[in-house]
Amino acid sequence: MSEAKVGIVVTDQYRPGDEDKDTGPLITALGERGVAAEPVVWHQWPVGAELAAAFDLLVLRSPWDYPQREQEFRSWLLRAQEHVTVLNPPEVVMWNLDKLYLRELEDHGVATVPTQWVTGPGELEPALAAHGSDWVVIKPSLSAGAVDTELLRADSLEAQALGARILGAGRTVMLQPEIPELSEGLEKAVYFIDGNHTHTIAKGALLARGGGFIGGRYLENPQPVEAAEEEAAFGAQVMRAVEQATGSTTPLYGRVDIVSTAQHGTVLLEVELFEPALNLHRAPEAAHALAAAVAARLASL
Repeated sequence: MSEAKVGIVVTDQYRPGDEDKDTGPLITALGERGVAAEPVVWHQWPVGAELAAAFDLLVLRSPWDYPQREQEFRSWLLRAQEHVTVLNPPEVVMWNLDKLYLRELEDHGVATVPTQWVTGPGELEPALAAHGSDWVVIKPSLSAGAVDTELLRADSLEAQALGARILGAGRTVMLQPEIPELSEGLEKAVYFIDGNHTHTIAKGALLARGGGFIGGRYLENPQPVEAAEEEAAFGAQVMRAVEQATGSTTPLYGRVDIVSTAQHGTVLLEVELFEPALNLHRAPEAAHALAAAVAARLASL
């Protein structure tokens, strides 16, 4: 095991306040288990024999520039898989990249936030009109870090402009009613490592009414919290549905974003199986759980 080498897939630039805080704790925890690991800036590594010679396993963590380099990243990921095992598996990542997967999870019995999916300019105006002057969340189905995600009046020019911009970039628009509990900061991220619920994080509200972020910039405030028994059970249901929808085995890690609401009950916002911040700096025990899971996967190769 001491000779094994793990590459932790990251990128080289992060937005202020949105830096990768997981890779350091994970590398330390792996080292304590005799597993050497180092960061891999994905777009700086050629994919080929060199990659296979350097690493026994790649663990995806924070390649958060992928929406701006989507096709490049997709190509890199698929080629990397030809030479070295990648976790979570690229086929699961590809499924998880676009939030259209939420519709599949609904088919498997998972409750989600009510969403209209707008795929063309002719659909945008009637979709917005259905909400009158209510507040709505508008976002692309493929994004990271809440890029092009805003809380706007449905009848505003800003809502029309944002929807048109998303469509113009070739993305699907997700249109959702404002959920009061989300605006109150009651969203929870329920984390699973190797199928086991390890910790739960609340990060507070992000979106300001009228556009932009609360405080003027994207800034999460992750705090460890307890998940209610039914919330943890809901998260486990989501992870089982993922396996059913993808035909995959248990993912190495997953983050299930949920909110418990008065109107809709507990609903899924998204499930992150690709590059979720695991907030290991807030939950050190989870770093050791992930290191143990990585070591077990490595031993099975």
